[in-house]
Amino acid sequence: MILVIGGAGYIGSHLVKELVKTNEVVVLDNLSTGHRWAIDEKAVFVEGNLGNEKDLESVFTNHKIDAVMHFAANSLVGESVTDPLKYYQNNVAATLTLLQTMMKHNVKKFIFSSTAATYGIPSVDIITEDTATNPINPYGRSKLMIEQILADFASAYDMEYVVLRYFNAAGAYETAEIGECHDPETHLIPIILQHLLGERENISVFGSDYDTEDGTCIRDYIHVTDLANAHISALQALLDGTKKTATYNLGNGLGYSVKEVIETCEKVTGKKANVVMADRRAGDPARLVASSDKIHAELGWKAQISLEKIIASAWNWHQNSAKVTN
Repeated sequence: MILVIGGAGYIGSHLVKELVKTNEVVVLDNLSTGHRWAIDEKAVFVEGNLGNEKDLESVFTNHKIDAVMHFAANSLVGESVTDPLKYYQNNVAATLTLLQTMMKHNVKKFIFSSTAATYGIPSVDIITEDTATNPINPYGRSKLMIEQILADFASAYDMEYVVLRYFNAAGAYETAEIGECHDPETHLIPIILQHLLGERENISVFGSDYDTEDGTCIRDYIHVTDLANAHISALQALLDGTKKTATYNLGNGLGYSVKEVIETCEKVTGKKANVVMADRRAGDPARLVASSDKIHAELGWKAQISLEKIIASAWNWHQNSAKVTN
């Protein structure tokens, strides 16, 4: 059985949708940002906290856990700056409680959902796993701390783990049953689609004078189902002994500008956006794009879904989300 921590959240729920096709799955989530309706009915759901020893002990005692997949981090960069205690308590201290419980029950296979924020503002156009890590906010630092802890656990306790660093997850499940549902929403694609649905007056573009082809920032977008499949590939590599430790970037290797994303949203929806130009935001690099060559070479995974299809799936979700979530 696979334990998915944070399986009611955006990425975690998509992973569970795919994972239940071939595995028994138990989801632990406190529903603070996740949603009960997002959890596949084939999974066992336990409401509880990552850092609560009693909750964890109950899961590991009542279920034969073979591996753990961790999606339960707090992940708002701005909030991490204003409330770092929350991020170090949940993302670091609570994860240590989880790892301690795993060791107690002799569960040593771990998939960790990490982030491009571990790189900070890199000086290269294409980020590889060898690019220096230099996080610039508590969120990125908290994720990098767990990566370092996992390396120490592997050395001392034979922990086997795969770290997956990814950039901008986007899109929705092909059936539009689940999709991106954050409050507040901070991600570009859903913000644009909310505007095109009449839920926002306009879209702000922060900076048009970057050193890019059209002057707007370039980011790496990847469909959430592609992400889910990468996690499953990593899990299988641990379960069959192909890998004992590994760190991989997950991205499309291309990158799309803010302007390209807006234009693609307009094409998919047939609606015109009201765009307002605004000043640059502090700390926004011109380009953040990942190379996924390593995971493709070692595990055979590659992002498959185009930007247009990512947006089309998200559009289907946003048009249907009211009846799905109510």
